[in-house]
Formats: sequence, structure tokens, C-alpha cells
Amino acid sequence: MNKKQAEVVAVQSLEWLAGQEDLLPVFLGASGAQINDLKTMAEDPDFLASVLDFILIGDSSVMGFCDAVGIPYDTPMRARFELEGGVQSEFN
Repeated sequence: MNKKQAEVVAVQSLEWLAGQEDLLPVFLGASGAQINDLKTMAEDPDFLASVLDFILIGDSSVMGFCDAVGIPYDTPMRARFELEGGVQSEFN
């Protein structure tokens, strides 16, 4: 996976997250982002990395995202390794 592919996965994860009524408020609270700013922030690689960091916190969010977009469960982690910034998890 290259950086461009990783950014595509991260944008897909943000789109998925935006549709999750239970997770989106938690992410917004944790990130300090405002819902009106998500479109603009989607162009920031550091922000995209933080979206992946958030999704990678729990197996259920990883599985929900991957199932929704039809990708293997290891794709978000592989994408995260390609992106700099964000909140570095214990896996990075």
C-alpha cells in the first residue's frame, strides 16, 4: 500500500464514521473537530491519520468499517502505517 492508497482508505473511514450516529459524537469529542469542518479537514493527512487511529481502537469499529466498504480487516492498520501524524497508537 502506498500513501495515496492509504489516504483513500482514510477518507473512506471518515465517510463511514460520519454515518455512525453512535461513534461520530465520540470521535468529535475526542478530536475536538466540529461536524461542519469534517469536509475541509478530510484534506489534512494528520487528521486522516487520527480518524484511522480512532477506528483502530476497537475491533467492532474496524470490522464495521471494513465490512461496509468491502476491504480486508487489516487494511486500516496497513493504511495507518503509511500515514504520518495522528495519535500514534501502541501498534505504530
